Amino acid sequence: MIELELPFPPSINHYYRRVGPRTLISREGRRFRKKVCATLAFIGVKPMIGQLHMEIELYPPDHRRRDIDNSQKALLDALQ
Repeated sequence: MIELELPFPPSINHYYRRVGPRTLISREGRRFRKKVCATLAFIGVKPMIGQLHMEIELYPPDHRRRDIDNSQKALLDALQ
């Protein structure tokens, strides 16, 4: 079992940006992905194949209401 402590993911509303007809990952989204990749590289996690079981515990940085799915999407995209 691998246990990771990662930064709180940006909301999916802030993860992507539209630039003309294109949809791109925002600066905040790229920063988050870079932190996740650096953490995985630091502890030596290698790509995994097959079925995975994930348990996610989110600890928001403040008391605002959030849609949990928005945070999960950014996290799973970064881990991919």
